[in-house]
Amino acid sequence: MELTKGLRIAVTAAALAAGAAATFLAAEAAQPKEKVIKIVAKRFKYTPGKLTLKKGAPVILEFTSEDVAMGFNLPDFNLRSDMLPGKVMRVRFVPDKTGTFTFLCDIFCGTGHEEMHGQLAVVD
Repeated sequence: MELTKGLRIAVTAAALAAGAAATFLAAEAAQPKEKVIKIVAKRFKYTPGKLTLKKGAPVILEFTSEDVAMGFNLPDFNLRSDMLPGKVMRVRFVPDKTGTFTFLCDIFCGTGHEEMHGQLAVVD
């Protein structure tokens, strides 16, 4: 039985669409799920105060404060966020260089503000 030209085109288009969908789903499955890291601020410290991340691995940083408005500033990666009581702030972050970096509070939060900092290690 011979297919008409229009039907052949429709069958070919459907096969191509199915192939594209399978390729997309395989690519989606290959993507690693982003790790969520919760960072809590309370005068005058971050918890956790030390983070270790893998270069090139995307993460979601979730920030919150337990008492007053604070900031999170990671200047070596040009990354910052407010940290507000009762709110969760989310920032997607992909470290693109290795080393040890300091993050700090950049919103004055009281007399211990100058000592409020933490450390990020990025490894291969």
